[in-house]
Parts: sequence; structure tokens; C-alpha cells
Amino acid sequence: MLKIGICLGEDIGLEVVPECVKVMKAAAAKTGLDVEWKELPLGRVGHQLHGHTMPQYTVDELAKTDGWVSGPIGHNTYPRNDPTWIMPPLRKKFDLFASIKPVRSYPNIKSIHKDVDIVFLREVSEGMLASGTVIAGSGEFRPNDEISIGTRVVTRKGANRVAREAFEIARTRPRKTVCSVHKEPVYRLVCGMFAEECRKVAKEFPDCKLTEVLVDGFAMKLVMNPHQFDVVVTTNQFGDILTDEGAGIVGGLGLAPGLCVGEKHAMAQATHGSAPDIAGKNIANPYAMIMSGQMLFEWLGRKRSEPKATEAAAIIDKAVDKVIAEAKHLTGDLGGKASTTQMGDAIVAAMG
Repeated sequence: MLKIGICLGEDIGLEVVPECVKVMKAAAAKTGLDVEWKELPLGRVGHQLHGHTMPQYTVDELAKTDGWVSGPIGHNTYPRNDPTWIMPPLRKKFDLFASIKPVRSYPNIKSIHKDVDIVFLREVSEGMLASGTVIAGSGEFRPNDEISIGTRVVTRKGANRVAREAFEIARTRPRKTVCSVHKEPVYRLVCGMFAEECRKVAKEFPDCKLTEVLVDGFAMKLVMNPHQFDVVVTTNQFGDILTDEGAGIVGGLGLAPGLCVGEKHAMAQATHGSAPDIAGKNIANPYAMIMSGQMLFEWLGRKRSEPKATEAAAIIDKAVDKVIAEAKHLTGDLGGKASTTQMGDAIVAAMG
């Protein structure tokens, strides 16, 4: 039995996460996959119930799961300078080291490019984003009013494990190609270490091919000809920028699902924010959240050797493709007139 947590999040999270769970439950029922679901408080609800946006109760319960679905958190409205109101650092708490973000176009949805199918892996426990690289302090300092300094951290362990995750995913795809994105000629040590570890891991996957592209050139090629890329692995800040660029070429963040993975757990969390301006209107696009749940099943199938989870992921993928192709039950941002719940219901119905 798999154990999956549910954290609704805030604003549109209260609308799109239930649709994701509804679709996941329907796919699990189709395959006979046994899942224990547990809703857990996080964010504003966590503070209301336990006095903290990341209650220790929730952390303890999530540790018992195989993974969880997490809605967006509207932390911009949280009180400042109050340690009980924080953006819950679940990635750091559970050492979720890789953010997996697929970039995929659909024939009947407006996009800059068609026939795009890329999976990005961004290392998220190191790099320039200081909150994830240090135990104490911020990773940035200003010795005087004229100078500001920030650190960038790359470790062999961090680079190796995100590269390994990339090759494991590439092995499941037809092209079996991984592109390592870095800037080694300039950052000889930090990017050099990342590139070295990617090359080491590549030797363990002789059925896959490794290519390397410098980050500035990659940004240009992604805009001009994204079809040349299959699986892409890169460092934290580079990936932060490039994944948004990738979402832009296929239609925006509404089409950007995501999965953060560690060695023991995974968190399904869409790339988009909590969108308070449309919350409560039942018009939010549930695609990204639903496909994040699909990715969680796919990851659990691979990591837990659970073929029923892999099958459930395939069922969701096929059903979403069908609903988008028919274009009868799409939300407004996708060119339709359906509500959030209507689109979710249509995806369930498409499972047959």
C-alpha cells in the first residue's frame, strides 16, 4: 500500500488540489492500486490549527508517507517578522533535491512552438539560492555599503544524484538523451564539478546519450529550436530561469506541472502560485496540479517498483490528452468555458 499526503495549500489550492486528488483516486481505482490518503494542515490552515504554517504534526505525518500533493501557498500576505508565519520549507526539511518539470505543447493550445516534449531537472538543494545551501546565516553578506557578496554551492553528492535522476528518467523515454547545462569554461570549479559528475553518471547508463550545452547558448536554442532537447539537467539558479522560459514556449505556467523528489519522498506541486485574484471563482486551470499528481504516481511506480502506480500515471496522461484534444471541457485560459470542477470531472470521465 502507498501512503500519500494531501496538503491543500491556499487560495486556488483549495480548488485545484481536490481535482488532482479526485483524478488520482479514479486512476488508482482503475488499476487496483491501494492508496491510503491523509489530508494534513499546511500554510494558513496549519497556523489556525497548530499555531505555525508548518506544524510539527504535519512534518511527522509526511515523514510516514511515500509522497504528497501540495497546493500553492499565498505567503506574500503573511505577517512579517513572525517566525510562525513562514513559507513552509518542505524541500529542505525532506531533502528534496531535484525539481522535475516537464515542458510539453499540445496541438490545439496556443504556444510559440508545437511538438515540444522536454523534461527539466533542476538541482534545488544547492546553488545560489541561499536558503537551501547553509545551516546558519543567509549565504549573502554586505561588508560595506558598496559591496554585496553571495555564495554558490555545488557538491559532488548534489550534482551526482540529480544527474542520476535525469538518466533514470531518460531511460524511460524513446530518445534516451540527457543534456547537461552549465558554464564550465567560466565557472571552472562549481560548474566544472557539476559537469564532471554528469559525465561520471553517464558512464553507468550506456543505453543513454549525454550532451552538454553552455547555459547562455541553451537559452537561445530553447527559444529557437526546443525540439532538439529531451531530458535536461542543470544547477539551481540556471534551472530556475530556464524552466520558466520552457513553460513560456508552450503556453505559460498554467501548463507547468512539477515534482520535487528526494531519495525517500516526493512532493507533487504545480509551478504556478496561489492566484488569490481568481480564488473562489471555480475558474482556475487544474491541469498543472493534476499532471503533478500524475508525475507523483509515475515516480512512485519507478522508485517503489509498483507497476500499478505506473499504470495509473499512464491512465491520467491519456485522459488529459483526450480532454485537451476534444477541447469541450477546458478552462478559460486554455480557450474554453469550463469550470475547474468541470475540467476535473471530464478527465475522470475520459478514463472510461
